[in-house]
Amino acid sequence: MTEFSLDRSNISGVVLAGGRSQRMGRDKAGVMLGAESLLRHVLTRLSQQVAHVAINADAAAENVPVVPDHLPGKAGPLAGIHAAMVYAAGLPAITHVVTVSIDCPFFPADLVARLAAALEHPLQIAIAASEGRSHPVFGLWPVTLAADLEAWIATDEKRRVRDFLLRHDVTEVSFPLHPTRASLLDPFFNINTPDDLIEAERWLEALRA
Repeated sequence: MTEFSLDRSNISGVVLAGGRSQRMGRDKAGVMLGAESLLRHVLTRLSQQVAHVAINADAAAENVPVVPDHLPGKAGPLAGIHAAMVYAAGLPAITHVVTVSIDCPFFPADLVARLAAALEHPLQIAIAASEGRSHPVFGLWPVTLAADLEAWIATDEKRRVRDFLLRHDVTEVSFPLHPTRASLLDPFFNINTPDDLIEAERWLEALRA
């Protein structure tokens, strides 16, 4: 049996930034962390790992392609993942798309490489984990699943990412905590509130040491 392999030339990346940001009180994409916006932090990190980058949002930003939800009614992260699949499927040579969240600026620099290496066949999904918790929004998805995901969203009331994953072959990749000058940082630390942003500033300083 031929061993399945995937490299960055076949992978597009999409930042999920279509959430309502109610706990933050403003659009997270424009929130400043240090001297740069959250979107710029995430795009910089993601663009080094994939062939193309785009953002799932309602408005243009940072001179990258904007991929709006195709499905009505603010269907949550799954709608963004679906939009990412549809977008990536239209790009030459792209077979997979990786999604990341706008509010996690410290996600691993080897996220895509490790997710891709974990895949055993073209239809498998790889998702990230840390500290015993899965992070399904940080996933590597075959673009051929777009039609299946669209049909599932249309019929499932809860529309949870984890429930959709139960329908498919999924492999989970655990990422270690990242050492900093202060202590160990969970690379999937996410910024939901102004207090989280203050904590993220401390982590940013600790990482610069």
